[in-house]
Amino acid sequence: MSDAPMPALPMRLSAPEPGWSTRADVVVVGSGIAGLSAALRIHAEDPSLRLLVVTKDVLNAGSTQWAQGGIAAALGPGDTPEQHEWDTLVAGAGACDREAVRVLVTEGPAAVRELIDLGTRFDLRDGQLSLTREGGHHRDRIAHAGGDATGAEIQRALIAAVEQNPAIEVIQHALALDLQRDASGGVAGVTLHVMGEGQRDGVGAVHCRALVLASGGLGQVFSQTTNPAVSTGDGMALALRAGAVLRDLEFVQFHPTVMYLGPDSRGQQPLISEAVRGEGAFLVDFEGNRFMQGVHELADLAPRDVVAKAITRRMLESGRPHMWLDARQLGAAFWERRFPTILASCRAHGVDPATDLIPVAPAQHYASGGVATDLSGRTSIAGLYATGEVACSGVHGANRLASNSLLEGLVFSRRIAEVLPGELRAWGDPVADDRPEGLVDGDALRVVQETMTAEVGVLRDAAGLAAASKRLAEVAAARASRTPDTAAWEATNVLTVSSALTRPALEREETRGSHWREDFPDRDDDRFAGHFDLWADGGGFAVLFRPAAATDVKEDR
Repeated sequence: MSDAPMPALPMRLSAPEPGWSTRADVVVVGSGIAGLSAALRIHAEDPSLRLLVVTKDVLNAGSTQWAQGGIAAALGPGDTPEQHEWDTLVAGAGACDREAVRVLVTEGPAAVRELIDLGTRFDLRDGQLSLTREGGHHRDRIAHAGGDATGAEIQRALIAAVEQNPAIEVIQHALALDLQRDASGGVAGVTLHVMGEGQRDGVGAVHCRALVLASGGLGQVFSQTTNPAVSTGDGMALALRAGAVLRDLEFVQFHPTVMYLGPDSRGQQPLISEAVRGEGAFLVDFEGNRFMQGVHELADLAPRDVVAKAITRRMLESGRPHMWLDARQLGAAFWERRFPTILASCRAHGVDPATDLIPVAPAQHYASGGVATDLSGRTSIAGLYATGEVACSGVHGANRLASNSLLEGLVFSRRIAEVLPGELRAWGDPVADDRPEGLVDGDALRVVQETMTAEVGVLRDAAGLAAASKRLAEVAAARASRTPDTAAWEATNVLTVSSALTRPALEREETRGSHWREDFPDRDDDRFAGHFDLWADGGGFAVLFRPAAATDVKEDR
């Protein structure tokens, strides 16, 4: 294992003592497709349970709202779950859990139909679902809404259902801080900071019998991301501090076609959906060459890791800061009907995609790893469940297949709801937590982001990863804060997740899916077919490699 420096990270966040408390049988942290569908399904399974949904901003502020492309499921004529499974496994580069993928693709169609029954208005063609294709898919199986506003429409329908359900309480503007555990080590509650809204301002505690993490990803770990500002890895950091196992953190997906806004642009960047290429757009370099031809059988619709690497290679070879997406042939009328949201975003930045090339470059998009779960969302802590991007169900492997993320949140939240009511533990009192607490200053956030972007981004090597580990350890040691506030809590979570991600990225000496090691350019199944598990250990991390047979399927098709 690596001898890179280990940061001295806090095992709990410094925070005032809770000034208020409440009770709920089940707390759901997060209000995207995973969180809201979990709450609705748990209520449907047992209407007697008191449910509380906690969200860091308002109900529609998470990543689901921003999902453009759609949701993948075998719903079209001639398509089958087996074909969807094949495409998912191929994209996952031998690192998927095959049983988890089978669950996803076989239960996915019914889950999407439930969304429709809930009131989600997907686009139709001749009275049937209008299905399109994205990278890595060999069939038209992407259901979309509002052209390119699928996430927003799903979010609208779920919020409407939750708001109509008096059994589900919602606390907005609430940052989940730390898990409270009982004498047996299981879930007893969670501490929150409610940011100046409503009756329960400041730090409080919710006493509960189960906690469902659905808090989304870690995009703000990097300087440029497609994720909203709320995606600071809070759920992963909370789980890690509580003692849960995290898995596959090194597999971070960089979306290949994010609008390039200049070298100094920071934070959330405009995504140019893969569906644009699914409708016929293609990539070109500064000389007009279609450089994806011959790289992969699907060319511009190759899996995301393949396209991101090809763009990055061409950028390095040419010394250019970006490549171009050519979608002019789609025409203004098609753009206005099929991609109105992307069209407005491009025009807001001075580009008309009906007449202009779109400057694109890879940016962080999705975390394939997260809190390790079984097929029913259970984690290594009794009473703690996880679903959606915060979780690692095993579905995505080393590289998520386009539009499988919304489906994963939907399917595995349904599976949590099927088991959770029957597994609810007796009420347990929180025990005193005497582990070291601490914070880093909110100003440390930018240093961490710049370090991760430079050394742990699309291109990785041993020297850069070791340098990142060293720099992150220095930040942890030198940037201590005595002022508990949202900026410091978020910066500490980002530092915690960044440090955890860097460790397996250094240990995995191969290139697989979205993990690209320049110093180990080949995939190595002899040494690295399997998963890196990581958990907190005395202010640092313990890491264990768990071998597993590679899940390749080329010979099965």
